[in-house]
This record gives sequence, C-alpha cells and structure tokens, in this order.
Amino acid sequence: MATINLVRGMGSFFKECEHPESRWPRCPHDYKIRYRNAAGRQAEESGFSTQDKAKARLAEVYQARKNNPHNQHKAERIQKYSPMQFKQYVTEWKAGQRDLSPSSLRHLDSLLVHHLYPAFQSRRMGTFDHKVVEAFIQTMERNGVGLATQSNAFDKLKSILLDAHRLGLYDDNPLDGVKPPQYDPKRAVIPSPTQLHGIRTAGDDVFRLVTDLMSGCGMRNGEALAVNINNIVADDVYRITEQVNQTTKTYAPLKRRKAGDYRDVPLPARVKQSIEWYADTYGTVDGYLLRNPRDLTLPMANHHIGNQWRRIKKNGLVEIPEGMVVYGFRHFFASNCLTHNIPITDVAEWMGHRSLDITFKIYRHLMPGSIGRAAQVLDLGLAA
Repeated sequence: MATINLVRGMGSFFKECEHPESRWPRCPHDYKIRYRNAAGRQAEESGFSTQDKAKARLAEVYQARKNNPHNQHKAERIQKYSPMQFKQYVTEWKAGQRDLSPSSLRHLDSLLVHHLYPAFQSRRMGTFDHKVVEAFIQTMERNGVGLATQSNAFDKLKSILLDAHRLGLYDDNPLDGVKPPQYDPKRAVIPSPTQLHGIRTAGDDVFRLVTDLMSGCGMRNGEALAVNINNIVADDVYRITEQVNQTTKTYAPLKRRKAGDYRDVPLPARVKQSIEWYADTYGTVDGYLLRNPRDLTLPMANHHIGNQWRRIKKNGLVEIPEGMVVYGFRHFFASNCLTHNIPITDVAEWMGHRSLDITFKIYRHLMPGSIGRAAQVLDLGLAA
C-alpha cells in the first residue's frame, strides 16, 4: 500500500487496494487520509472519492489545527512528555514543588526511591491508565507495605499523574475508578490484655515505655518516641505536641498538623507511672525521655523499636497474635476505648484522625452494641 505524504504536519492520503499508485485516479476504491489530530494522536478518515477531496479535507484539518494555538500547544506537550520516562518527568515535576518543606522533600524522595521508581522508573508517561495504577496498589498490598505508606505513595503518584493529565497526556483521567488504598479491618490484629502484658516486658525499658504510650494513650510510634515529662498537663491528661519524623529523624509537628498544634489524650495511671519511673531512672534532656544513646542531643531513632519487635517475634518467648505488627498497640487503645463504650468521636480525636470516617472504617467492627443492642434500647422507650 503506497502512501503520499504532503506538507510536513499536514498528513497523507492513500488507498488500501491492489492497484498501483498510477491507477488510483481510475480505480473505484475510495481514498483514505491519515493525520495527527489536535491532541497529537494519529487519526484516519475514509470515503473520499478523489484525491482533491482527500487533500481538501487534510488542508481543512491542518488549517483548523494551526488556527487553534491551544490545541497546537497541547499537541506539542503530548509529543514532548508522552514518550518521556517517569523518572525524568518526576524530576521536572519535583522542581515545581517549591512549597514543600525540607522534611516533606525528604519524605517525597524516600517514597520515590523505595516505591515509585522501582515500579515505574522507565515507564513512558503516556502509557499510564487506571489498570497500571490499580496494579501498583495491589503489588504494595501483596508485599505487605503498611497502609500509611501505601496511602502516601498513592497520593504522590496521584499528584504526578494529575499534573500530566492537566498537560493533556490522557484523554481520560488515569485515576478514574481507582480505589485508593483501604484499611482492611482484618489487618487490625489486636493483642489480648494478657498478651499485651507479656509483650511489653519482653523488650528493654524503651520498648516497654513506647508500648505503654501506644496502648494506653493511643500514640503513634513517632509520637511515643517524642514523649516529654512536661507534657503531663494533669494527673490524667497528656498533651501530644510533636513526633519524631521517620525520614528526618528530628522532632516535627504532628502528622498533617501545623507547628504548635496539639491534642490532649487520656493518661491512665499506669502510663503516668511508666513515664515518671523512666524519668527517675534515666533522667531527661529538656524534658524528653527517649534520646539517641549514641548522641543525647538527638531523639531516639524510629528503628530502635522495629529492631526489638523483630527480635521479640523471632525468639518466640512470648505469645504474639499471628499477623500483629507494632501498630497493634495503638489498635489495642482503640479497642479498649470502644469496648468500654467510650464514644467513637472521642476516640477519633484522641487518635488524631483527620475525620471520623477514618476511625469508623478501621474500628467499626470493634464497637459494641450492634443492631440487636440498639433494638433493645429503643424498645425500652417504646414500652414506657
């Protein structure tokens, strides 16, 4: 099949028949045209009985494209960015993220290096669609990546692909229909009180204090590592003001909060005793209890707890529920609250969730009462 190309960028016309080009004017088959549309993608049309009609249509399309600078610019962007590899595109995109703090940039780099680049480094930007994104989420789930990390990695990929979508690389949003990483309640493996007692005493004093703070006050790992005796604002209230950032290994504002934000949480007597015992035994630095043993000017490193947790699980000397992770101590706090009829609104506030929906999705199955209990309560009023 011969093809006749016209002026650069205008397109071409041809016939899909057995006749040579010299016989086209006399053979009965229609002409077809091929050109780049306004989005920069190849398009074809057929049904032209003469060369002049085929050329006239190509000229019409070409002129319309020239007269619409928006479409022309879009086509140029697609031509530039669609074949670009993901890592190269991200390098340009990242240069525009001027509002990110140094710690946020380090967190972004960590997600890119450990999750996004291994999955997409050489993938061409024009090849992303919802199936590619879904497969990425499923791979993280299979590899046992924590839900928080899954969500963070997905959010960064979402920002990058939405930027590409705004440039016109995709006709359809590649995130449409994609279900973001969701918490599976089955993953909330919670130790019993007996198991918790055994686990908390299986590590060193740092491990025991962190365990008490997570299970007794609902703190996140990093928040527990930033425990400060000056934050005991009442005999039964602890004020959580900061965390040890896992990426920067420094004190930082609370998750998704501004500097100076805080939340007050219940302080059980046993946890208060743990804090005071540790402070009396090891001392404090500016009120902070947990410091890096190699450099007391630095906070305790996050990996200290993770390393101990792995050793405790490996030696098998205490009973640990199958599938439990360190975050199970925080789950214990939520379970303990909800099974003792503490309102879920209070639990959400104490745990620092952005919305009640998050708490409800994760812990609804722990809430006592259910429909049967509601029916009994309502019946009391109806029978009165």
